[in-house]
Amino acid sequence: MKTALICGISGQDGSYLAQLLLDRGYEVWGTSRDAQMSSFRNLSRLEIRDRVKVESMSLTDFRSVLQVLDKCQPDEVYNLAGQSSVGLSFEQPVETLASIATGTLNLLEAIRFTGATTKFYNAGSSECFGDTGGSPADENTPFRPRSPYAVAKSAAFWEVSNYREAYGLFACSGILYNHESPLRPERFVTQKIVSAACRIAKGSQEKLQLGNTSVCRDWGYAKEYVEAMYLMLQQPQADDYAIATGETYSLQEFVEAAFACVDLNWQDWVVTNETLFRPTDIAISRGNPSKANQKLAWEARSKMPDVVRLMVEAKLNKEN
Repeated sequence: MKTALICGISGQDGSYLAQLLLDRGYEVWGTSRDAQMSSFRNLSRLEIRDRVKVESMSLTDFRSVLQVLDKCQPDEVYNLAGQSSVGLSFEQPVETLASIATGTLNLLEAIRFTGATTKFYNAGSSECFGDTGGSPADENTPFRPRSPYAVAKSAAFWEVSNYREAYGLFACSGILYNHESPLRPERFVTQKIVSAACRIAKGSQEKLQLGNTSVCRDWGYAKEYVEAMYLMLQQPQADDYAIATGETYSLQEFVEAAFACVDLNWQDWVVTNETLFRPTDIAISRGNPSKANQKLAWEARSKMPDVVRLMVEAKLNKEN
């Protein structure tokens, strides 16, 4: 039986990854900053909470990281922790950089320090590419980060690359494009849209306030994207992969799809609020997943309209 440690197991990706690894016969450990106080709501929602061992760990504390690695002796470590909101990173740049860049460095250094043969996966981000002018980005596209979150993710990416080359660690980054699911919290605009559409369909007279809806994103389904994470660590050699659908939709199209699922005209309910615009933003985001298609035999099966429908159905079923 293989053992996996998922840092940030309580989030959307961590919970789906835990489910996938359990289905493949792994012993799964997970961490959060305070495991005694965390509800692990997503694990409970997937009905796997009692099958996962949890530990408290502070990624910015090297001793804490070392102790947890020593306790669970993982074959594979998946680093999905750290501040995960692009918007929030403008308000908390120091916390964002520390939790992502320092946290990743501590995990890599702890694996190197112990001499373990642990395989390491790092959650990279398409935000690192910045604005590519609509051109699909792949593993060779230069990084031009446009947010504190993207700066932190870029630093973490190069840390992983450095430890792979300098110390021979099996360490790789998945450069993931936007991926959503019913497990997304409402601080993310996608779930904010879905939740509002469902409330309005049930009689609420509220108006949904959004920032710039002309931005375009490559949206996939989180449950499929964690399959790519797993596959990266099963390869003979460590490498980095861009994970995307290859298709781009505007945020307005996402809104239209969500409201159409509940038979509403979005234009009757959506208001633009300029205070919600980001200081800098990416106009068009599109990925080229051909390397993952070829080397991992991975392909996105769900596109934006499919993901929106899944999210709306889950929200309506949860409230009924």
